[in-house]
Amino acid sequence: MKDSYILQIETATPVCSVALSKNGKTIVTQDADLPNQHASQLTIFIEQVLQKAGIAREDLSAVAVSMGPGSYTGLRIGVSTAKGMCYGLDLPLIGINTLDAMVTGFIHDGSKALGKTILVPMIDARRMEVYMATYTERGEMLRDTSAEIIDVDFFNPTSEVSNYVLFGSGADKFVPLFAEQPAVEVVSGFANTAAHLSSLAFEKYQQAAWEDLVYFEPFYLKDFIATTPKRR
Repeated sequence: MKDSYILQIETATPVCSVALSKNGKTIVTQDADLPNQHASQLTIFIEQVLQKAGIAREDLSAVAVSMGPGSYTGLRIGVSTAKGMCYGLDLPLIGINTLDAMVTGFIHDGSKALGKTILVPMIDARRMEVYMATYTERGEMLRDTSAEIIDVDFFNPTSEVSNYVLFGSGADKFVPLFAEQPAVEVVSGFANTAAHLSSLAFEKYQQAAWEDLVYFEPFYLKDFIATTPKRR
């Protein structure tokens, strides 16, 4: 059986990341957690990943992209790059919900979630707002993606839910807010990476669950609002 090489792109957050997977297993990753680097670094990272793996673009089976929610600019750059490659190489495009990839990566990296724990991946929006969803400790979605404003009473333990584990770029700012809440744990420092797309992308590839190149757009969740620079 021919090996399936999938190039994976993650630009939904400040992290610019490219990975290559072989039959669902990550073999090469290139990451940079620096602001405003997506436009200048993404195509460079793609070439570096392919060179490290020793394969050509023509060897790829598909391109997968983290489709959002997340940064408007980052998503636009990532999706347009992925679509351009698919057009040029006649490859299928695979879209992965960014929060799905995050929870898959969190579990794979060694989640401490036990029992009645709810996993809550979060992407920073602004102020106290985040893009989030909730999942079981096995990665099954419980509550679909939404934009939420978080306060100290947002998460309430019940007989069916003993504690919540928050992680991602939107979670770090809530460490002080939930410091006195034993049922809410904030795991700081979790970073998005294209490597988190590997198993999900391969599963979709096997199912031929591909996107329509003409109509596919990022999952922005909220409309982009342009701001006018302040006059000095």
